[in-house]
Amino acid sequence: MHSRKLAATLVAGLAFAAIAAVAVAQDVTVDPAIAALSPADMVAKREELMKSNGGTLRSAGNLSGAEAVAAADTLIYNFSNLSVLFGESTKDIPSDALPAVWDNAEGFNAIMLKALEASTAMKTAAEAGDADAYAAANKALGATCGECHQGFRS
Repeated sequence: MHSRKLAATLVAGLAFAAIAAVAVAQDVTVDPAIAALSPADMVAKREELMKSNGGTLRSAGNLSGAEAVAAADTLIYNFSNLSVLFGESTKDIPSDALPAVWDNAEGFNAIMLKALEASTAMKTAAEAGDADAYAAANKALGATCGECHQGFRS
């Protein structure tokens, strides 16, 4: 049992490192204030970011130009921070997160990385004025959100 927990912790750490690498490549960093949050505040913060993502994604399809870039920036910030907010210390605090978040940390973090990559693609397309690529990245992000909710949210 101990080795399984250690392996899960290592996998979660590697997935976080992958997310951090994408974030660094996009000049995005994990908000250092998150480390100071209590576990209960981490749960509240992740719920806030998820609600922000939902609202942003719902309106993103109708945006262009600077507004589309700003929406993508919001999503990039949020997805860059979400994995940290699902730390082991938050596991037993009531929320909509299923135990699968921690039991399958590798799968969960892979979805967070996929969402960060789609958000980054949205920004790149918005900055280039490529409406088709922006719409495709927006659609991909929506599918990724649905995938996460299906497997990791009650």
